[in-house]
Amino acid sequence: MLLVIGNHNYSSWSLRAWIALKAFGFDFDTVRIPLYGPGARQEILKHSPAGKVPILKDGGTVVWDSLAILEYLAEKKPKVWPAAAADRARARSIAAEMHSGFANLRAHMSMNVRRRYPDRGRTPEVLTEIGRIDEIWSQATGPFLFGPFSAADAMYAPVVLRFRTYEVEVSNRAYAQAMLALPAMQEWIAAAQRETESIAKFDMYE
Repeated sequence: MLLVIGNHNYSSWSLRAWIALKAFGFDFDTVRIPLYGPGARQEILKHSPAGKVPILKDGGTVVWDSLAILEYLAEKKPKVWPAAAADRARARSIAAEMHSGFANLRAHMSMNVRRRYPDRGRTPEVLTEIGRIDEIWSQATGPFLFGPFSAADAMYAPVVLRFRTYEVEVSNRAYAQAMLALPAMQEWIAAAQRETESIAKFDMYE
């Protein structure tokens, strides 16, 4: 397998696919395309006509979009989603909610692993969305949302990093701590720290 990703520091969608592959023990290589730089889109288009990362290549099969990649992985390893049918249904629901929602959080608390912006981005709309995420996390059965790590956790992994950057307090601190302690998450953070690209529109408070 080959996973095409963007910057570790900024690409939240790349993290979702990457951390799932890592956490579930898939054997894969990575191609990193720094986003927003000269020729970046052209490089991405070499891998997928959608022009966005992440992209998973498995032999002749090409899968793009993080949620589609998670479903593809689940066909290979059922444990990607929770074992119980009711848990799977809820896990897919909150994963889809993250996939299609939380637009204000994305706009005002963009992912930036290397920075700390305490008290930034807290519009009323963002606070409402934070409250909804806090509600989801407060129902975790521990240590992750459905006990063992699942695709639902992969979908919320970038939010854990956003809350770390913007120093957002949540009710279930244990969940965020468990996510940050994952070896895969630590590897991603370390890679972000090594990157040299700085994108002005995301490093907005320098």
